[in-house]
Amino acid sequence: MKHFLGLDDIPASELRAILDEAHKRKKSRAGLSKGAIDADAPCDGKTLALIFEKSSTRTRFSFDMGMRQLGGSSITATANDMQLGRGETVDDTARVLSRFVDGIMLRANSHDTLTELARNASIPVINGLTDRSHPCQIMADLQTLEEQGRDLKGLRLTWVGDGNNVAVSFAHAAAKFGFNLTISTPHGYAVPGQELSLARGAGANITITENPMDAAKDADVVIADTFVSMGDKDADKRLADLAPYEVTDALMGQADKDALFLHCLPAHRGEEVSASVIDGPQSVVFDEAENRLHAQKAIITWVMEN
Repeated sequence: MKHFLGLDDIPASELRAILDEAHKRKKSRAGLSKGAIDADAPCDGKTLALIFEKSSTRTRFSFDMGMRQLGGSSITATANDMQLGRGETVDDTARVLSRFVDGIMLRANSHDTLTELARNASIPVINGLTDRSHPCQIMADLQTLEEQGRDLKGLRLTWVGDGNNVAVSFAHAAAKFGFNLTISTPHGYAVPGQELSLARGAGANITITENPMDAAKDADVVIADTFVSMGDKDADKRLADLAPYEVTDALMGQADKDALFLHCLPAHRGEEVSASVIDGPQSVVFDEAENRLHAQKAIITWVMEN
């Protein structure tokens, strides 16, 4: 049984194979309409359940369209549509869905819900986002960087802002793909220490600094994310604390002249990034968004290949 729960528990060689598959599948669709089925249709006759405890645009549409292009189908349910964690236990839900579908993608509030689902399912489970990590996003990000001609090994990536679940997955990826990661967060917003220790123990080269200008110096890639996420109840405080970490033209000016800007979207111009940066020539955020589709198709085929 293959699950895709986090980058930390998948061998680097397997992640490399998934990324290569994502590139191959994207190239193979040149000239096809978006609804056309891939020539090999590897998921013919298979159905993926898409479960959302948190709402989504990119995750929902990319997984749904991904299954269609792979020749399969999907069933989407929100927390209000089913009994997950409310009237029915997570482990019973896992056992029931295992009788109905061929795989599950879960976008969950708690990582514990994801791991419990995977423990009790007899079908593959994919992490569509949890409070701990967002591995599908990072695979799309790395695909985007390689499309731009960047060799991941030795590349200098800088994360600026909140040390959230996406930052955690970048730390895990640094150990697997060999890029250098600098993380700049204000006091109280750091990446959890146990996650840094885990990544460093696996070989990640990670530098921590509270000064965003120092963090961006000579970076090949600058990455931002929203300052206020779904469920945060302290929006005003977060915006005030994180305001000095906005990615502006001045901050990008500290990076390499050919540096790229990444953001997983949705973005809030004037908060975590200025409009001139995200809509400027160094931004590849819409390529990044599109690659959620191709990276996730590669992940789906990987988990379902047996």
